[in-house]
Amino acid sequence: MKTSTRHKNPLGDISVLYVAVMARALRAEGRDPTDLLSRFGLDEQALGAPAARISIPRFMRMGQAAIALTGNPALGLTMGQLSRPVDAGIAGLAAQSAATAGEAISTLIHYSLLNSRNSRGVPWTAGKGREAHFYSIKPYNVFNYFVVDSVLAAWAQFLRLITGHDRVVERVCIEYPSQGYDDVFEQWFGCPVKFGAEGNSLRLAPGIAEAASLQAQAAMFESLSGQCALELSRIRAGWSTTDRVKDQLPPLLQGGTPTLMTVAHKLGVAPWTLQRQLAEENTGFRELVDDTRKELAVEYIRETRVSLSEIAWLLGFANPAAFHKAWRRWFNTSPGEHRKQYLAEQAAKGIL
Repeated sequence: MKTSTRHKNPLGDISVLYVAVMARALRAEGRDPTDLLSRFGLDEQALGAPAARISIPRFMRMGQAAIALTGNPALGLTMGQLSRPVDAGIAGLAAQSAATAGEAISTLIHYSLLNSRNSRGVPWTAGKGREAHFYSIKPYNVFNYFVVDSVLAAWAQFLRLITGHDRVVERVCIEYPSQGYDDVFEQWFGCPVKFGAEGNSLRLAPGIAEAASLQAQAAMFESLSGQCALELSRIRAGWSTTDRVKDQLPPLLQGGTPTLMTVAHKLGVAPWTLQRQLAEENTGFRELVDDTRKELAVEYIRETRVSLSEIAWLLGFANPAAFHKAWRRWFNTSPGEHRKQYLAEQAAKGIL
C-alpha cells in the first residue's frame, strides 16, 4: 500500500502558536510556563516556529496540566481573551483584513487546516458568517473541555478585535454538559450560553456579520487570501486517493461503519470511480477502514484516557467486544493490557 504523508499523528496536530497562547494565559494567571513546557519537550524558542506542530493528544494533556497548575477550570476563556489574529498564522492575518466581520470569521475558519488538523472533523460557518461551528470532540473529559472553550472564546475575541464591539455574540452553544461555571461563561461571552447542546457554535449578534472590520484592507486581503488558498492546495495536492479517503473516515466512524457510497459522495466521485482509484493504489475501501481504525485505536489507547467502551464507539464498532476482538487480531493482546503496559513504560521514563 502507498505510504501516507498526510500527518504524523492519526488524531491530528496543531500549530505551536496555540501553545504560545497557552503559555501567555499561564503568565496572566501568575504562573511561569517554563516547567510545563519542559515536561512536554518544548521551550520558548520552539514556540516561535510557526510551522512546528504538536499532536492533538499532547496539546490536550498540556491543557489539563495547565488547568491543574492554575486551578482555573475556565482557562480556555483566558486563552481566548489573550489570543490575537496572528496566533492563527497567515489565516488570521488574511481574515482580519477582510471587509466585514462575517467575511473575516468565514476566512479564518475556512483556512483553519493551515494551522490545525483534527481527525474528528473541521469547523464551518453558516449564514454568510452569522454562525460559526466547531465539530464534536465527544466523549468529553478533563482533557478536552478547554479545547472547546478556547476555540469559541478565540473566535469571539477575534470578532471583538476587528469590530471594536464588546457584544459580538448573541448565543453560545456548548456540547458538553454544564460543569457548574455557567455564570462565568455567560459573563465572559456577554450572552446566554447553553451547555449540553447538540453542537458547539457561536451565533453572531445582529449586525456584527455586516460590521466593517477595523483592519480591512482590500489589497492585503486579496494577497493574503491568495497565499492561504495556494498553501491549502499544496497540502491537498500531496494527498493520494488513499489519503483523501482516510481523511474522511474518522468522523464517519463514530457510532457506525461508513460506506463506500458515503465517502465517494463526500469526495465528489462515483462509488465505482473511487473503487477503481483505490485499486490502482493497491488497496480497497474495507482495508482502509480497518487501517484507520487500527491507527486511531493505538492513539486513543496510548494518548488519551478515553474508556475502552468509548473508543469502541468512536471507531464504529458494534460493541466493546467487537473492538476487543479486532485489537487481538491486530496486536495479539487486549487493549486494556496494552494501555497498562504502555503507561507503565511511560511512567518509568518520567513521561506523562
